[in-house]
Amino acid sequence: MANFAAEVRRHMQAHGMSLRGLARASGYDPSYLSKILSGRKPASPFLAKCLDDALGADGAIKQAASRPGPAVTVPGEEFQGPVAPELVDYFGSQLAGHYSADRFLGPKRLIPTASSQYELLCDLANAVSGSLRGDLWSLATGYAAFVGWLYQDAGDLGRSAYWLDVMIERAHRSQDMQLVCFALHNKAMLQADMKDGRGVLDLTGAAFQQRAHLCPKVRVLLLQQAAHGTSLVGGDDAGDSCDRLLDEAAGLLAAIDDDYPWGGSCRTPGYIDVQRATIYTRLGRTREALEMWAYIIPGIPVSSRRDLGVFRARQAQALADAGEPEQAVVIAGEVVPLVGQTGSARMRTELSGLRQRMEPWNGEPPGRALDEVLSGISTR
Repeated sequence: MANFAAEVRRHMQAHGMSLRGLARASGYDPSYLSKILSGRKPASPFLAKCLDDALGADGAIKQAASRPGPAVTVPGEEFQGPVAPELVDYFGSQLAGHYSADRFLGPKRLIPTASSQYELLCDLANAVSGSLRGDLWSLATGYAAFVGWLYQDAGDLGRSAYWLDVMIERAHRSQDMQLVCFALHNKAMLQADMKDGRGVLDLTGAAFQQRAHLCPKVRVLLLQQAAHGTSLVGGDDAGDSCDRLLDEAAGLLAAIDDDYPWGGSCRTPGYIDVQRATIYTRLGRTREALEMWAYIIPGIPVSSRRDLGVFRARQAQALADAGEPEQAVVIAGEVVPLVGQTGSARMRTELSGLRQRMEPWNGEPPGRALDEVLSGISTR
């Protein structure tokens, strides 16, 4: 990969970009990029594309990565020696902690750490056999899911789709049906962000083929995601169908007792209420949505900036639908600073939805006030 490394360094020099700067721009850990550029690890086509995009190389870096160069071998780069089973608990607790930290920090600060840990878990899994191998592949799958979610929250749906495809492959390596169906849930969640309701139902339907074998957590996640897909497809009975799915999910919450470090969001207080309020907002059940948001939002800690911003923006949408544009603008003004603090594209998306709902007031004081509030961020 010498040609590739030389091309990357040439573009770094042309842009005056340091290794840390490149790491920030591409979403990779600096130490991992250092190993790539020194030849101690191979560069995947996806990584080459990320670096090409970050450096504006117009395909030169991707092309260089596809050309063979002199092999560089560094003794000891592959993991050597026994792999301690205790690492499973260590990385599991780290993953659970990452999911918690995401609510406070947003995606960009966590992507380098989580992707680097994913790479290490793959190295460890490849070095062992038996049940420990399956456990490590299971954890690697969970980390791939988390990185995919972070990119989704950051608005990079292309990289999110890549990581979720990786997750599905790793899930099959783990031979854990719960994890395979969790992977399908994550793909469905991405389709929901893309407003592809039928795609959501295709993926959740495939997972439901294993319904009898799924633990309560996975069933809850699939049921609520199927409700989102149903609301996106719409139809006369969409509201009733969504309520039935969410009621079934709510009835399973108390039965969740697994030790999986992923999917813990469904254990957060008010989880099903948030899904229901979101779906009611989407379906135009405005007064019901407003009642639910008024109940939900006071219980969200101020430190959970990402969730608070997303939910407040959805509340503002419902207020606009209810003919209360002035209050919607006030809330938008509270959300905008959180966009910059967290880097969450989901907030931008929700504010874009608010802008659309505020169109009846274009040119009037509420519409002009919203334009001023949103002038510092892109929502179009």
